[in-house]
Amino acid sequence: MDFDVTIVGSGPGGYVAAIRAAQLGFKTAIVERYNSLGGTCLNVGCIPSKALLDSSEHYHNAHEKFTEHGIDLADLKVNMPQMIKRKDEVVDQTVKGVEFLMKKNKIEVLYGHGTFTGPQELRLAMNEGEDRTVTSKYFLIATGSKPITPGMFNYDKKRVITSTEALNITEVPKSMAVIGGGVIGLELGSVFGRLGTEVDVIELEDRILPTMDKDCSKELMRALKKTGLNFFLSHKVTAVEGGDAGAKITFEKQSNGESTTKEYDYCLLAMGRRPYTDNLGLDKAGVALDDRGRIVVDDHLQTSVPHIYAIGDVIRGAMLAHKAEEEGIYAVEHIAGQKPHVDYNLIPGVVYTWPEVAAVGKTEEELKAAGIKYKSGKFPFKALGRARASTDTEGMVKVLADATTDEILGVHMVGARAADMISEAVALMEFRASAEDAARMSHAHPTYTEAFREAALAATDNRALHV
Repeated sequence: MDFDVTIVGSGPGGYVAAIRAAQLGFKTAIVERYNSLGGTCLNVGCIPSKALLDSSEHYHNAHEKFTEHGIDLADLKVNMPQMIKRKDEVVDQTVKGVEFLMKKNKIEVLYGHGTFTGPQELRLAMNEGEDRTVTSKYFLIATGSKPITPGMFNYDKKRVITSTEALNITEVPKSMAVIGGGVIGLELGSVFGRLGTEVDVIELEDRILPTMDKDCSKELMRALKKTGLNFFLSHKVTAVEGGDAGAKITFEKQSNGESTTKEYDYCLLAMGRRPYTDNLGLDKAGVALDDRGRIVVDDHLQTSVPHIYAIGDVIRGAMLAHKAEEEGIYAVEHIAGQKPHVDYNLIPGVVYTWPEVAAVGKTEEELKAAGIKYKSGKFPFKALGRARASTDTEGMVKVLADATTDEILGVHMVGARAADMISEAVALMEFRASAEDAARMSHAHPTYTEAFREAALAATDNRALHV
C-alpha cells in the first residue's frame, strides 16, 4: 500500500484527522480537489464570513454607537473592496497555516479529484502533472457539503447567489432577499444589513433558527430587526428570476396564500447544504448511501466497507466544522485501536451574528417532547454591568436543569461573546455538573460570563441576585 491512511478532503475534519493520524505514526496522505487546503470552512465558509461579520460590526458600531461613546466621526463610509481584500488576506494566512501543518507533520498533500476504483484504490485526476492511483490500508472520506440550489430558483452565481458568491460582492447592494432564516442566511444577511442593505429574510418555518431553542429565536429576531432586517416568516418562495441587474422573487404567506413579488439587487439562497459525494466512485468501493445522499456509517464512523471511514457533513448529524474535527480524531484513533468517544449532545451550535447565539444540550422543546421534568433559569444581558458598559445589552442566558437531580441538561445564550462563553457550559456538562455547581463557581466581575452564573442561580431555586 502507498499509505496507511488516505484522507479525501482537506476541510477542518480532514486536515485535523491527517494531523492526528501522523501523530499516531501512520504514513498519511490528504487529497484535495482544489488548489487550496481548508475546504469550505477556511476558503468560502466559516473564516471569510467571520472576517466580514467583524468588519461590518465595526462599521455598524461606528455608525450607530460611537457618538454615544464620545467618539465623533466625519465622512464615515464603507470601502467594500478593502473589506473584501482584508477578508482574502485572512483566508490566505489561514490556508498557509494549514499548509505549514501538513509539512510539519510530514503529510503528503495530493491536489486532484479522487475517485474510488475499488475498495482500496483511489484514482487521482491531478490538478498538475500526470494522473495517478493511490492505494491505502484505510481511507477517510471528508468531502464536506455544498449549498442546496433547487433548479426552480435559477441559481446563476451572478444575481441569484449562494454564500460562496456573497463573500465577494464588492459594492454594498441596495437590497437583498435571503431565502432561509438559518445560520448562513442570518450571518450573511447581518453583514449586508449592517452595511446599509435592505435585507428581507424569507423563512418557510414560523421562526428563524427553527432547530434552536425558541427563546433564542425570539431574542435574536428582536435584535436583528433593530439593525434593519425584515422577516417574512411562514412564507414560501414560489419563483426566483435572475437578471443582469437584479433578481425578482415571488413568495406567498402559507396561512392564506397571499402572494408578494419584489425585486432585489441580489437573492441569496441559504436553505441549507447537501453532502458532497459527487463523482467519488463510492459504488465502486461498495460504500452505501442513505435516502438523503449521506454516507451510512456505524457508531465507529465506519462505512459499509470497514476500512473506509466517513466524517463531517457527508454523514448524519449537524453540519459543523468542530463536529467534523471531533469525528476526524475519533476515526483515526479508532483505526489505531484506541477507544475514543464523541458525545454528540455536547457539541455546541453557534450563530455569529451580533448578538451571537450559542447553545449546547437539549432545548426546552426537546425536553417537553421527551417528557423530562426540568427547571429553567434565565438572566437578561440588560441586567449585566459588563453588558451595559459596552452597550451590548441585547440577549439572555437560559439554563435548563433536571428537576430532580439538578444536572444541567441544556444551556442557551444570546448575547455578546456567547460563542466563547458556551465552552464553560460544555465543560461543566461533560462532567455532568449541576446548576448548583455552576452557581457556586466564582466568576470574575465584571464579565459577560456572570450572566451564565446568574441563570444557573435562577435555575437553582430562583436565586438570581441581580434581577
